[in-house]
Amino acid sequence: MSIAISRPLLNLSTFGWLSIVRIGLVQACIGAIVVMTTSTLNRIMVVELALPASLPGFLVAIHYFVQVIRPRMGFESDSGAKKTPWILGGITLLAIGGFGAAIATTLMGVHLLLGIASAIVAFFFIGVGVSMSGTSLLALLAKGVSDERRAAAATTVWLMMIFGFAMTSGIAGKFLDPYEPQKVILISGIISLSAMTLSFAALFKLESHDLQNSRTHADKKVPFKKALSDILADPDTKRFTIFIFLSMLAFSAQDLILEPFAGMIFKYTLGETTSLSGIQHAGVLTGMLLVAICGSSSLRKYFGSLRSWMIYGCLASALAMFGLVLAGLLEGDWPLKPNVFLLGLANGAFSIAAIASMMRLAVVGGAGKEGVRIGLWGGAQAIAFGMGGLIGAGASDLARSIFNNPAYAYSSVFFIEALLFVVSAYMASLVERKNSTTSQAR
Repeated sequence: MSIAISRPLLNLSTFGWLSIVRIGLVQACIGAIVVMTTSTLNRIMVVELALPASLPGFLVAIHYFVQVIRPRMGFESDSGAKKTPWILGGITLLAIGGFGAAIATTLMGVHLLLGIASAIVAFFFIGVGVSMSGTSLLALLAKGVSDERRAAAATTVWLMMIFGFAMTSGIAGKFLDPYEPQKVILISGIISLSAMTLSFAALFKLESHDLQNSRTHADKKVPFKKALSDILADPDTKRFTIFIFLSMLAFSAQDLILEPFAGMIFKYTLGETTSLSGIQHAGVLTGMLLVAICGSSSLRKYFGSLRSWMIYGCLASALAMFGLVLAGLLEGDWPLKPNVFLLGLANGAFSIAAIASMMRLAVVGGAGKEGVRIGLWGGAQAIAFGMGGLIGAGASDLARSIFNNPAYAYSSVFFIEALLFVVSAYMASLVERKNSTTSQAR
């Protein structure tokens, strides 16, 4: 694939490192709100409220499936003059949804049906908010960063997002023990308000006039369906989309059952399981740093291309998932925390390699289509996460109805996820296969 890119608009002004860090701060704020809804609230529903794991799986699936609007959101932000209003609007909706989800979860303990109905609305808001803010934010990053800084910028932004995950999980875990509904609402409210305030401050005057689309540029936009079909006509873009879907499906299938697994099989408390999520994100952070260093231009010939990191990162993730299978078969007699850290390490390695590739592929063909491409891959990831969470949680409920021993039930689900990572590694090997020599030099 040729990466000779015509970017007449993008070369007028590029982000410096301070601007990149400001974008990373916004991404961290998005992650801080989301991690409370996808991990902590999930644990409360399953363990403290004794509800089926399929319920939080269904709710999280709602906010992921809503994100099929990501390509359209990206297209509209490409058509407009500025992306900042889309980001700010999305952050506001996300904060409202995150706080509403916490209220709805505690309400389930008082009035189950009313709590579930409220949670559905809250998770819908979360999905729309993430679609608006996340897609436009990454499109702005791809548009405003020069070619030579793109991989490092993507690494910086994602590391800050994972830092937001880990910090939020760690802090929340310390204040949530023992469980009290009012504490969950208070902590969620503080996190949502703080994230929204920091995001508004970070985006203040960030998008310069040179980075805004002119009226002439916007008028030349092709219809949405035509823009999407043109992008999907590229074989590598299509293969990369499939890889994103499969790898995120494999990753997300364990996301909603890991904390309940630790609570039920290893007898972890609420605070301990929340902190376990922080350990996993710390592993992801380490894996990303590893690839950022080893995948630099000067070291890549010694440690392999980004494509190689995607392949072997998925295979290492499969091995870590097999470790969780053994943890279930041994019924808790297993070093869970090191295993979870290694899982995060492998996930971080393949994901940052994929993100660096995504940022490069996003600007192929020139300016004006960054949002659509990133929206396409973001949509594929969101659908995979929605299916993974729902299938993983539903499969754990089904397996527990088949197996008398819940530990064996969890092991069967983890085994399937390990196989998915193996298939993901194969798909990664097909991306830019004919250009692997060229990619090695990048």
